[in-house]
Amino acid sequence: MGKGSGFGKVILFGEHFVVHGIPGIVSAIDSTTNSEVKRTDKIIEVHDERGGSKGYAEEKKFQQLESINRMLEKMNLSPENTGLNIWLGGSLPGFSGLGASAASSVAIARAIAEEFNLSFSDQEINEIAYEAEKAYAGNPSGIDNTAATFGGLLWFKKNLVGGPNIIEEISIKKPVEIIIGSTGIVANTKAMVKGVADRKKANPEQYDPLFENAEELATEARKSIQQYDLKKIGELMDINHRLLREINVSCKELDFLVDISKEQGAYGAKLTGGGGGGCMTALTPGKELQEKVAKKIEKEGFQVLRTKIGVKRI
Repeated sequence: MGKGSGFGKVILFGEHFVVHGIPGIVSAIDSTTNSEVKRTDKIIEVHDERGGSKGYAEEKKFQQLESINRMLEKMNLSPENTGLNIWLGGSLPGFSGLGASAASSVAIARAIAEEFNLSFSDQEINEIAYEAEKAYAGNPSGIDNTAATFGGLLWFKKNLVGGPNIIEEISIKKPVEIIIGSTGIVANTKAMVKGVADRKKANPEQYDPLFENAEELATEARKSIQQYDLKKIGELMDINHRLLREINVSCKELDFLVDISKEQGAYGAKLTGGGGGGCMTALTPGKELQEKVAKKIEKEGFQVLRTKIGVKRI
């Protein structure tokens, strides 16, 4: 039996913008998806025991099967002739926006490699997971699978002309507490990504300045992280959320959770991931502030993940 794991992630700056070559900042969180794989003579079967939003696994079922087929082809294994019994679990809930699909792709790829005695570097696993992500996102940036594979806090810039992406580790003094609040809405990432691309093409005079702002914001955020200026990071997260609202990827539930977090003292808050539902995140340094914000969101009837950014793979 092969085993593998992949980190969940939170995009701190640049979701959607990264698809178009704008830099983004992503962090692994201290929650993982774990997978066990055993080869069989039958069809591919997935036993998904991850907790999370109701309907997440069912909503993503067909995309998941497509992703596994893409993964097998990338690994030079025939989808038609490869029977697999796949188990998924771990501490990462199946919330839209946490990179759950990327984390599962990395976990499954590592487990398949171990079960079939295949030797892949982390970079090769990353490339396999990126191929799998196409089933979920259509035109993925690659930022989710990169964080799921390598962990840590990363600067990411997609190469739009086919070369390697720019991936650089960002140093941070120590991990920082955050909360992630789930709207409970299972978002369609592929549709959200396409929607932004269509609107950008149709309204360049409106969208181009927003994308320029996003690039400046990411650059400033990187400096603030390296300086461990948590207050400034929070302010920049707030600005990023406003930009995401302007490209029409937020929703009333996300805005509601952002507002609650800020009212309770969060340094900054924004949607994270594809939007249209899914999750938001708030910067809540220290256990006391983290718990205060988390309890208020839970009191309003939403699920919360208490976690940290800046977590490295061991």
